[in-house]
Amino acid sequence: MSGGRTRVVPVTAAELKTLMLAEPRLTLAVAESLTAGHVQARVAAVSGASDFFLGGVTAYSLQQKVKLLGVNRAAAKRVNCVSAAVAEAMARGVCELFGADVGVATTGYAEPSAADGVEAPFAWWALARRGARGKFSMRHGRVECPGASRTEAQAIVAEAALAEVVAWIREERG
Repeated sequence: MSGGRTRVVPVTAAELKTLMLAEPRLTLAVAESLTAGHVQARVAAVSGASDFFLGGVTAYSLQQKVKLLGVNRAAAKRVNCVSAAVAEAMARGVCELFGADVGVATTGYAEPSAADGVEAPFAWWALARRGARGKFSMRHGRVECPGASRTEAQAIVAEAALAEVVAWIREERG
């Protein structure tokens, strides 16, 4: 193809499919704020994603995080919806909403915010893994994006969150 650009699907999304479809099969749901659909788009870009990807929610406002994902309003309001605890609540909430085995969530600042004391883009990601009797195992982490534009920060965080899902499932499957 001359003059065209080839788009390559990130390795993490392709590996995610392989890991999710190994026995026992797992399902995935996504809750996003800062990444605004970037995580879902990466997952759905892989052929056959419908075999494990149940869907996702982009909940930008506190009201929607509370309504759709069960985030604690008072706790989230204190931190402007940006914390490890909020990300974990979102990940657990999206698992419950979709009935998924694994949930991944992102929340943060895609650009600096003087009003909130944020000098550079950053985000929290969280993973929820449904276990026996409906109990959840959780993981979370923070991604710093100094110097990144809004869209660059969204892409960096989306890829980091997926890489964490892949690493956790790879570790779990030994």
